[in-house]
Amino acid sequence: MAALPEPDRQPQFYRDVPTKRLIAWVVDTVLILALSVIAVIMTAFVGLLIWPLLYLGIGFLYRVATLAGGSATLGMRLAGIELRRHDGGPFDGTHALLHTGLYTACLMLPVFQIVSIVLMLTTARGQGLPDLALGTVALNRRAR
Repeated sequence: MAALPEPDRQPQFYRDVPTKRLIAWVVDTVLILALSVIAVIMTAFVGLLIWPLLYLGIGFLYRVATLAGGSATLGMRLAGIELRRHDGGPFDGTHALLHTGLYTACLMLPVFQIVSIVLMLTTARGQGLPDLALGTVALNRRAR
């Protein structure tokens, strides 16, 4: 499998990725919220008693399933980006689980989320903390 593209030689893979990640995050957040509301309704509103856990659990499962199934969440697919492993390959179930776990940890500790955002805006490959820890990167998808 090919290695990741170099930002200096192939900048088109990294162009506007931080902005696209923000768009993807908003879309994914709306989808997770909608799924959580549906779950609350399906539980005759008992789910409201555990809303934070319900939202967190649904969000975790959503991210793992979509990343493992296509190396991108639905929001990322809409924005035209995907996550890739250090060797350039697409995510598998293990990478999806690890990336989602680290992403969730960053969300639960706001200082890590802020550091992650700053890194996305300042590093050559636009990597956040979970990406740096795993050697992964978000890239613009090739036209199919």
